[in-house]
Amino acid sequence: MANVTIFGTGNMGSAIASVFESGGHAVQSIDTETVNPVVEGDLVVLAVPYAALQPIAERFGDQFVGKVVVDITNPVDFATFDGLTVSADSSATAELAAALPGASVVKGFNTTFAATLATGAVGDAKPTVLVAGDDERAKAALIEAVTAGGTVDAIDAGSLKRARELEALGFLQIGLAASERISWAAGFALAR
Repeated sequence: MANVTIFGTGNMGSAIASVFESGGHAVQSIDTETVNPVVEGDLVVLAVPYAALQPIAERFGDQFVGKVVVDITNPVDFATFDGLTVSADSSATAELAAALPGASVVKGFNTTFAATLATGAVGDAKPTVLVAGDDERAKAALIEAVTAGGTVDAIDAGSLKRARELEALGFLQIGLAASERISWAAGFALAR
């Protein structure tokens, strides 16, 4: 069983916690009200907005050394909904990995909505968590922890460079939901 720490107790943080709890994993949740928290998990999920990544990395970076850190963010330009706010040759996850050299940073959960994680369904299929990163063991640990409960699927989507494409896919999904072309309970599932 994994020991998981989740930063963020909003819709995504709560839904992700339920995915891990369904697999029998211990979950620690940290919110903005938690004073001087000690990060207990070996698997740390940052279920926070993109703008919160850098402050969390600065404050908790020493506690993340040797841990798997999962970035779920989509750095969408919410002022225009016209693109991502990171440079075209980078990703939020690559920026986080540079800020946390002692951690194994991976991308995950950014192409799923909270509702699909909570229900375990995208139509008639399970939601699929796409995972990208350069540490094969870190990706395998996340995939194993996500799939343990049987309600959500996960797949290795490739190296850290693939985080850019995953963020673009997440942006597309958010844009479709925000423009009411799909519901916030819709999403992508991978048929294998």
